[in-house]
Amino acid sequence: MTATTETTSSIDRVAAYAAAVLSGEIVAGPHVRAACARHFRDLEEGPARGLTFDLAAAGRAFRFFEGRLRLSEGQFEGRPFELHPAQAFIVGSLFGWKRADGTRRFRRAYVEQGKGNGKSPLAGGIGLYGMMADGEPGAQVYAAAAKMDQARILFQDAVNMVDQSPSLRERITKSGVNPVYNLANLRTKSFFRPVGRDTGKTGSGLRPHFVLLDEVHEHPNRDTLEMLERGFKFRRQPLIFMITNSGSDRGSVCWEEHEAAVKVAHGEAEREFADAFFAYVCALDDGDDPLTDPSCWIKANPLLGVTLTEEYLSGVVATAKAIPGKLNGILRLHFCIWTDAEEAWMSREALEPCLADFDPWAAHRDRPVWIGCDLSQNKDITALACVARAGEIEVTAERDGQVQTVRKPVYDAWIEAWTPGDTIDARALRDMLPYQEWAAAGHINAPKGVSIRFDHVAQALAEYAHDFDVRCVAYDRYAFRSKLEPECEKLGLTIEFVEHPQGGVKKGRATEAMIGAAKAAGREPEGLWMPGSLRELEDAILERRLRLRRNPVLVSAMMSAITDEDRWGNRWLAKERAVNKIDAAVALCMAIGAAMAHLEKWSAPEPRIRFLA
Repeated sequence: MTATTETTSSIDRVAAYAAAVLSGEIVAGPHVRAACARHFRDLEEGPARGLTFDLAAAGRAFRFFEGRLRLSEGQFEGRPFELHPAQAFIVGSLFGWKRADGTRRFRRAYVEQGKGNGKSPLAGGIGLYGMMADGEPGAQVYAAAAKMDQARILFQDAVNMVDQSPSLRERITKSGVNPVYNLANLRTKSFFRPVGRDTGKTGSGLRPHFVLLDEVHEHPNRDTLEMLERGFKFRRQPLIFMITNSGSDRGSVCWEEHEAAVKVAHGEAEREFADAFFAYVCALDDGDDPLTDPSCWIKANPLLGVTLTEEYLSGVVATAKAIPGKLNGILRLHFCIWTDAEEAWMSREALEPCLADFDPWAAHRDRPVWIGCDLSQNKDITALACVARAGEIEVTAERDGQVQTVRKPVYDAWIEAWTPGDTIDARALRDMLPYQEWAAAGHINAPKGVSIRFDHVAQALAEYAHDFDVRCVAYDRYAFRSKLEPECEKLGLTIEFVEHPQGGVKKGRATEAMIGAAKAAGREPEGLWMPGSLRELEDAILERRLRLRRNPVLVSAMMSAITDEDRWGNRWLAKERAVNKIDAAVALCMAIGAAMAHLEKWSAPEPRIRFLA
């Protein structure tokens, strides 16, 4: 879909697009640039591996799209399917690259773009080509999606193109009316039809030639994909063509395919696998901000100015700014940004400035610290978070209805985490988290056993009590009384433990120290509870008053957390799925809450770490 047409097979439109991207004439993101560089690299090095680019074969595919297919709906109603240069790069690559035996090189393709860039019509056209022009007798082409309704959207694009194209109407037989459920080329005994998730349970006997997998980020598992792929063994040159927006679940099949595609584009995947995989992954560059810089929009939306307008995306951005709850969905759908939760609590932009590498013992030994403790029952992750004051800064804030400049404390924080060592491999696969790498790098403790070693956690608390002035340990009752408290008693620990409920309903009881600090600060004493602690943590991060020791366990937890809320606006941390591990973020929230509850009118000691605000 473009304003200009080039149908001549003698023009190498694939190379022309790749060259324009690499020269900067066409603006594209890092993974598309890598895909273009890969094309030229393979033109030079591919023949040694039996790979060649067949310009005539690419031209045949172009002529089918632009000579046979006509679009439907809106401004494109009845117009020939004139391939945009980005679409020509995709189509030409898929059908132009060949193996030594003359069959197509690519058997797997992954295309990730922003919403509204013509992915479904492109996939529909590829499906029609597979049924009508790929030389495969008895071709079976399937439009597949997580839900049948979604599969029918892609399939309906193909039906509409058949209705608009006189030459195809004469050769293709439709079955069904509102909706059409099958397209057939009776001469070659080939067909094209939609399938949904249930096909993964009942789809034995399918022998796909082409599979068009729509909205991969919505697929809950690999059932449909694997069922259809099993039928590929009956075909000489099958193709699975995956199209999707970006997602939010880094434990999903879509994230796995995304990561594989990125590695393929950048030349980081195993050669045999990569040679059969075509990748076109739109993404922004590091530092791009689609909310403030329209010049980066085209990196996620290669058909900007054709199928969607800058005016439309401007309205989308305005919505994201006005309604925070829609931000993550807009970043995913329109700007190819993988978010860590559907409506993530914390953005990477807010968190990144807080991360630093420092030695807590060198900075705060013998100084006051407050500890938050989030315990798991027997497995998964248990986390301690430590918070130490490191100075104070002036912050402009609203107080008593007026904007004032006030002095607020600055904190350092770090975490320590545990997970059972004997089950670490299985849980790494289940949770899609690199526990083994984290353990090897010292980011998480993985002592032997199938359950959390609470004796190790108690020993860590004893070490903190020796090295620091531990003012209190905030805990939730879950697993504390039965698991950790007995281990602490065995060691004779005299640390003060303060209850910190994790939901949004109950408050803990204020201790004498907390009551004294509140009176000294001129505020009402209040027990610890998650809504208050969460508010304090958010303020500290957004006001750049918190320095976090860099640890991927903590970063993953912060990025995976969402918030739940009651009707009175009280908020607390939660998670979307069991595989999301937010323990370190919860422990940090509890520690910050405990530190703030003990804050009084306090003159900061000369800080050992210099902070700039």
